[in-house]
Amino acid sequence: MLLLPSAAEGQGTAVTHALTSASTLCQVEPVGRWFEAFVKRRNRNASASFQELEDKKELSEESEDEELQLEEFPMLKTLDPKDWKNQDHYAVLGLGHVRYKATQRQIKAAHKAMVLKHHPDKRKAAGEPIKEGDNDYFTCITKAYEMLSDPVKRRAFNSVDPTFDNSVPSKSEAKDNFFEVFSPVFERNSRWSNKKNVPKLGDMNSSFEDVDAFYSFCRDERRWIEKQNRATRAQRKKEEMNRIRTLVDNAYSCDPRIKKFKEEEKAKKEAEKKAKAEAKRKEQEAKEKQRQAELEAARLAKEKEEEEVRQQALLAKKEKDIQKKAIKKERQKLRNSCKIWNHFSDNEAERVKMMEEVEKLCDHLELASLQCLNETLASSIKEVAKAALEKQIEEINEQIRKEKEEAEARMRQASKNAEKSTGGGGNGSKNWSEDDLQLLIKAVNLFPAGTNSRWEVIANYMNIHSSSGVKRTAKDVIGKAKSLQKLDPHQKDDINKKAFDKFKKEHGAVPQADSATPSERFEGPCTDFTPWTTEEQKLLEQALKTYPVNTPERWEKIAAAVPGRTRKDCMKRYKVTGTCRDGKSKESRSGAGAECKQSQEVIWDGLCYVCVFIIKLKILYTCSLSTLYLR
Repeated sequence: MLLLPSAAEGQGTAVTHALTSASTLCQVEPVGRWFEAFVKRRNRNASASFQELEDKKELSEESEDEELQLEEFPMLKTLDPKDWKNQDHYAVLGLGHVRYKATQRQIKAAHKAMVLKHHPDKRKAAGEPIKEGDNDYFTCITKAYEMLSDPVKRRAFNSVDPTFDNSVPSKSEAKDNFFEVFSPVFERNSRWSNKKNVPKLGDMNSSFEDVDAFYSFCRDERRWIEKQNRATRAQRKKEEMNRIRTLVDNAYSCDPRIKKFKEEEKAKKEAEKKAKAEAKRKEQEAKEKQRQAELEAARLAKEKEEEEVRQQALLAKKEKDIQKKAIKKERQKLRNSCKIWNHFSDNEAERVKMMEEVEKLCDHLELASLQCLNETLASSIKEVAKAALEKQIEEINEQIRKEKEEAEARMRQASKNAEKSTGGGGNGSKNWSEDDLQLLIKAVNLFPAGTNSRWEVIANYMNIHSSSGVKRTAKDVIGKAKSLQKLDPHQKDDINKKAFDKFKKEHGAVPQADSATPSERFEGPCTDFTPWTTEEQKLLEQALKTYPVNTPERWEKIAAAVPGRTRKDCMKRYKVTGTCRDGKSKESRSGAGAECKQSQEVIWDGLCYVCVFIIKLKILYTCSLSTLYLR
């Protein structure tokens, strides 16, 4: 094989297959121990080979062994071979001054020297008396070598070295000079580490990573010691573990760098917390601004919509006023036209009747019909005008008659339905004549909600004033009132109208000035046929106390506090019953010590009924004056 010279530094080595073929350039990396020896020689400017360097190293180590000075243990010959476990093995081998720093080569050399000097054969040849068996002190030398030559056994012996300082500085000792107190202690304890590159405690300028690596390394060593000494050194292991833990804990708690790192971490967290709070605050402000903008936009839109509705209402009102004025004008024109013709009659009774018919036309005709009729009356002679007026009167009367028949038919149908719904209740639930229905409506108006034993009072009133002779009970009256309440508005109007016509005939007056419709008069006092219970009355009184007069939306809150009752029901109950100074109603003002007596209740009820009667008389009087004026 042809050996090629090595390439110069920074150049590659080219290898070719044949001289005749094309050459191929390959990159070769120098490796191996021979190359390592070459590099060492080059760095040292030496020309010796690798083997020569190894031989030189061994010679230097042997020379160090030869230079090792052994100390003679003066008490060696007096040692008890049976008590070898408690002996100082380093002192037995003459390494007491080196101890844990001694290398395996030194231990081996010391043992060899001790054997050459203290072996029983050597001493016997010198004429020294020798003990038989294992009772000779040479056994101590053998045991010491066995203990120190084994790394595991030697480490166990080192952990209980009597010359080792196990003291741990307290926190008070390291208060002002932490590094001066703890640095030598950690260096002293670094001898137990398997790893040779033990990290140092450092100083105040050490980084957080260096400090964390140092304390982490100490904790690993403590766990290793615990594992190694578990079997045979339980008690000593516990003490050693406590000692190392105390040392590390004391150092960690007193280390000013740890305090500095904690303060920096705390400051960092506080900064992050403040930044997060600031971001959240800004976000809330942005949301609040957006919400305010939306509310403002909604308010403007609502105001615009309300303005549009108001304008439309104003336009509608103007149109309605214009139409009312036009109707009023046409009605007055119709009256004047008829007055000019002396109502088309010379007889006083016929003129009065014609006046009533003209007023009926004014009430029922629309604006277009009134205008057409006025034009006819203004452009025609008396006979033609009278014929046109009579024709219009006949049409209106026919229309009124049809409406009356339809109303009576609906009334009969409603009565049948009411009898079916309340059927099976005996004579009290059947045979409700029209007079009885009108009497029931009158009784309901006379005795409004809040009256004591209201439905019994209404039943007694009907039994006294009814001409049918049928005795009604409170249950019959309640059932019929509920059935009437379920009727449609037209049926209610018909019933109320008949009751009102009967009342008019009885009093001999025509109350046309009453602006309320029959349905409104029927539904006014009778909207609530369900009597108030004691619990509901108590809830109402408590709500009146809880929400005083100046409370916003007072009656809505009071109605919410009384289940099953509306705002209108609560207001009517309050107006009907009234309250004493203590906030209680008339129905709850009984019993010993009550401020409102029963006599006061009777007077109050009488006053209420008198006031109602006076108001009705005033209406009748006003209506009578209006009728006389029209005549």
